[in-house]
Order: sequence, then C-alpha cells, then structure tokens
Amino acid sequence: MEACGAAHHWAREVSKLGHTVRLMPPSYVKGYVKRSKNDAADAAAICEAVTRPSMRFVPIKSADQQALLMLHRTRDRARS
Repeated sequence: MEACGAAHHWAREVSKLGHTVRLMPPSYVKGYVKRSKNDAADAAAICEAVTRPSMRFVPIKSADQQALLMLHRTRDRARS
C-alpha cells in the first residue's frame, strides 16, 4: 500500500488478520504513474513499484506514534 495516515491504520488492521503488509512512500510510487492521477492509475503504479528489487518500505506506525506526530504537526502549524 501507499503510505499515508489512513494506510497505517489499515495496515495494523490487516496485519491482525495475519497478512503481511508493506507500505511504500508515495514519492517512490509517483514515478511509476503512467497516466493521469486516479485510483486505477495509482493501483497500477503500486503494482509496478512493488516488483522493483530496489523498492524500500516504511514501517507501520502504531496509533500512539501517529498521535504524537499529529501533536507535533499541530504545534508547528500553531507557531506559524
């Protein structure tokens, strides 16, 4: 899956069901999008990117890690 806030939640849920989940940074997948940005093109790009031997994956964040990141980002925006 392409990593985003919701993807970390779903990765945790799918992992509980016994599946292996790997998250890819969106910037790595972007290079494989061949057409306009839509769900079908994104899915094709993810399928293409995951087959590359050099693809790096990000670890799944826990709910506590995501909450802490949200707190830090909120503080940064409040200071601006």
